[in-house]
Amino acid sequence: MRHAFFATSALIGGALIALAPPAVAQNSVEGRVDRLEKEMRAVQRKVFPAGTPIEAEITRPATPLPSPGTPASTPIADLTARVNALESQLASITGQVEENSYKLRQLEESFTKYKAEADARMAPAVAPPAMAPTASASPSEAAPAAPRPAAPAPKPAAPAGASDARKTAVAAIERPDTGDAANDAYTYGFRLWDAKFYPEAQAQLKATVDKYGDSSVGSRAQNLLGRAYLDDGKPALASVAFYENYQKRPRGERAPDSLAYLGEALIQLKKPADACKVYQELDQVYGGSLSSSLRGMMDKGRAQAKCS
Repeated sequence: MRHAFFATSALIGGALIALAPPAVAQNSVEGRVDRLEKEMRAVQRKVFPAGTPIEAEITRPATPLPSPGTPASTPIADLTARVNALESQLASITGQVEENSYKLRQLEESFTKYKAEADARMAPAVAPPAMAPTASASPSEAAPAAPRPAAPAPKPAAPAGASDARKTAVAAIERPDTGDAANDAYTYGFRLWDAKFYPEAQAQLKATVDKYGDSSVGSRAQNLLGRAYLDDGKPALASVAFYENYQKRPRGERAPDSLAYLGEALIQLKKPADACKVYQELDQVYGGSLSSSLRGMMDKGRAQAKCS
């Protein structure tokens, strides 16, 4: 009886020892599967930030038919082979994601560089020798007639090195005080420009744009600032002022004027090809509403720039 008991116990112990490795292997495979699932979710979050899932296209690897007499593989061995294939495909996907991210960064950098170069072409920084005033003020830019007597107000500072006679002449320009601060600031800049005190007009008009640029006088003040630069022989600064006025206030009162004068500034900067593009934009955007004076200015500029 005792011999039978010991024999049975030995058989049970041997069975347990034989079953132990598959159990350990199973736990190992399950750990690898859990890790792969976490890595796959991380890849999904990177590729699809909005949360759209992807379906893994992983198929069970083909298993060659065993030759006669070869023992069949165990389920654990088959599962291990599939996990190995899954790890390999996940590594390939991760590499592709990193490569695509790098290419996207390169594309964004190239576009930013192209945009900066395009803006630089529209705002040249080199000014040619001084040019004579190009045109007189249009009737719509004339200062309001007969403003009420102005209250005492600070006078603009004359440029450094200005003569006493110039300082006296600038101080004699009356500053309007109608109660409309924005329009008074523009009108005073217009009076300085009309008197050919261009540096003082530039300072006054720039301050007007900075303070009242979002009001109805913003378009007029920015356009007249460009003309003050242009008449002062500074077409590079004028082109910047005209371009910004059109870009920021395309529906402003002086947006068409700024495009027309931008073309003239570019011609003075010896950039006829860019001037032709500006005249084309002017005709396409405002052609139906252009005044006869602006259309004549555009036609004259096109001929001077030899636009096709």
